[in-house]
Amino acid sequence: MSIKESLISALGNIKVSDDPDVLEQYSGKRNFGVHIPPVAVVQIENAEQAQALIKWANETKTPITPVSSKDVHVRGSSSPSVAGSVIADLSGMKKIISVNRQHRMAVVEAGVTYGELSEALAKEGMSVSMPLKARAGKSVVTSLLDIEPRMNPAHQWSFNDPLRCVEVVWGDGNHMFTGEAAGGPLDLEKQQNAEKWQVSGAGPWMFDFYRVLTGSQGTMGIVTWAALKCQVIASVRKVFFATADTQGELEEFVASVLLYRFADELFIMNNTQAAMLLGKDAAEVKKLKSELPKWIALVGVCGRDMLPEKRVEVRSKDIGKMAKEHGVKFAEELAGMNGVSVLDKIQAADEKHSWKDKMGSSRDIFFLTTIGKIPEFVECAEKIAAETGFAKDDVCVYVQPMHMGTSWHCEFTLPFDSSCPVQTENALRFYEKASKEMAKLDAYYSRPYGLWSELQLSKDAQSYEVLKKLRSIFDPSGIMNPGKITL
Repeated sequence: MSIKESLISALGNIKVSDDPDVLEQYSGKRNFGVHIPPVAVVQIENAEQAQALIKWANETKTPITPVSSKDVHVRGSSSPSVAGSVIADLSGMKKIISVNRQHRMAVVEAGVTYGELSEALAKEGMSVSMPLKARAGKSVVTSLLDIEPRMNPAHQWSFNDPLRCVEVVWGDGNHMFTGEAAGGPLDLEKQQNAEKWQVSGAGPWMFDFYRVLTGSQGTMGIVTWAALKCQVIASVRKVFFATADTQGELEEFVASVLLYRFADELFIMNNTQAAMLLGKDAAEVKKLKSELPKWIALVGVCGRDMLPEKRVEVRSKDIGKMAKEHGVKFAEELAGMNGVSVLDKIQAADEKHSWKDKMGSSRDIFFLTTIGKIPEFVECAEKIAAETGFAKDDVCVYVQPMHMGTSWHCEFTLPFDSSCPVQTENALRFYEKASKEMAKLDAYYSRPYGLWSELQLSKDAQSYEVLKKLRSIFDPSGIMNPGKITL
C-alpha cells in the first residue's frame, strides 16, 4: 500500500497528493542546497483531521512537517529535513473565527494570511501589530509562533505578544486549548457565547503551554487556531525620521524614547535597508540609496480615542526635544517623502514578492542582543563582507527593539542575484562565516533555523537537555518535524 493509500485509508475523506510537481513546492529549494521533497501532502481542514494524521504518523513512524501558507518559505522550518516526510498543509484553514472590538481580540485559523486579516480587522476599525513589511500571503499564526519582531515595542507586553491562546494537537496526539481558553468547554463558540474571549495566554494551571510552541518550528505539535490581541486604528498619526552618521547615535536616542514609551512604531535601519523597502526595483533602490542618510530611525506617534490630537502634539514635541539632546536630525520628511506615506509602504503587506528579493534572492542573519553590542555586529558584518567578496554597501541592517526595549532584534539581509553563481557563492560564504563569528560575539539565536541551531544549542548543554526532555514529553515518537532545533 502506498503512503497516499495508507493516509486515505486511515483518515477517510481527506485531500492527499503525491504528485511530484506538488511535492516539489514543499522541498525547501531556497535553503542553500537543502532540498528534500516530502512523500505526500495532506490538506488539513480541522483539528480532528490533524489529530487523526498525528495518530497515523505515530503508528507508522512517519515524520510530519506542518505548513500554514502557500507563500514562499525561505527559512527551512516549513520544509522537510529528513526523507519520507508528510506535509500537513493547513493553508486551507481560512476562517477568521471571531473579531471582538470591545476586547480588541481576534481568533484566526492557521491558514489566515496577513492580507486577509488586515482587511477583516479594518472593517472593525482595528489592526494587528505587524512585522516589518510582512508578505500578504504569510500565515499570521506561523508569524506569531515564530516570534517575529513587531514594529511597536512600547506596546509589546511580552516576547510572544500579540499571541494569546491556541488550539494544539501535540505530537503524542493529545488535543487541547491553552491559556484562558483551557478553562473550557473545548468549543470556541460556546466560550464566546458565554463572553469568554481568549484574552489571557497564561496557563492552564501554573504552566504556560503556548510558550512551548513559540519558536519550536513545528517540532511540538500542530496549531490550528490562535487568539491575538489587536489595536484600534489611529485617528491621528505623525511619523518622524531621526538621522545620523552612525547607528550608535540613533540607538541612544531610541533608548530614550523607549524609556518614556512615547512612540508607537520605532526601529532603526541603514540606508540600504530603507532603499530596499521603498524602491520599486533595482534601479530605484540604487537611486534612493544615494539620496538617503546613512542611518535612519523611524518614529511613529499615534492618537486614538482619547484626545488624539493633543496626545500626538505633546509626544511629538517631547521626542523632538530628545532628538535635539542627542544631536540627531529630526524631521517629518525623508528624501522628499512624507513620514506617514513611508510608514504606510513599510506596513503594507506585499502582494507578490518579498521586498528582500528585488535583486533576485536574499538571505538573512538575525538574532537578539543588547543595545551596546550592536556596533560590534555591524563592524563584524562589514569585515566579513570584505573577506567574502560580498559588497558591504549591499548589506541591509535592521535593528528592532523588542518587549519595551528589554532586548534588540538585529538583522542583516543579504540581497543577491541568484542567477549569478559568483554572487550566490559569496552570499553563502558571508552567511556561514558571519553566523559563526556573530555567535562568538554572543549573538543569541532565539529562532535557531538551520545552522544557527547547532551554534546556539552547543553553548548551553543544560538548556539543550531540557529541550530534549520537553520534546520527549510532547512528541515521544519524534515524528514532529525531525531535524529542526537539534545538534
